[in-house]
Amino acid sequence: MMDLDHYKLLKFVNTSMDFDNYFRLVNDSKVMEMITERPIEYAEARDDFKKLLKLNSISPNFGTFKIIEKKKGSFIGLAKLEITESNADIAELGYIIIPEFWGKGIAGQVAEYLIQYAKSIKNLKGLFAIIDPKNYASRKILTKNGFQSREFRDFDGLPGEILELTF
Repeated sequence: MMDLDHYKLLKFVNTSMDFDNYFRLVNDSKVMEMITERPIEYAEARDDFKKLLKLNSISPNFGTFKIIEKKKGSFIGLAKLEITESNADIAELGYIIIPEFWGKGIAGQVAEYLIQYAKSIKNLKGLFAIIDPKNYASRKILTKNGFQSREFRDFDGLPGEILELTF
């Protein structure tokens, strides 16, 4: 568990409750507008969740985490500090927040926390994030934390911008 002031980050595990929360997030068209430009349907979300769980098993330090509000225990989104192999020296930073919690600074707080955490991991040399070029809120969070734009490219036919932070 990772502990912030008002939120805690817990790795997703293979439970129906965790999948239901994940599906509620990725099946929301407002949430996914700047990610896939469409809500993710059940079967695809199920496959994606299995991949997420596999990546979560690589290391105790990395993975995709539920963002839980401490007071109410409410699921408010996900955050990831993800690697794809155990000896990786760069990780992907990401976050997705349920719309009712947008504009409250949660993504910024979570990003700052995960960046500081990542800097404490000995073999990690940096982070990258992939955003929709029109996602000005995410760009602001990332650049405020020292990320720099590296390249624009298509991801499965969708526009993307890669930003990087080197330690």
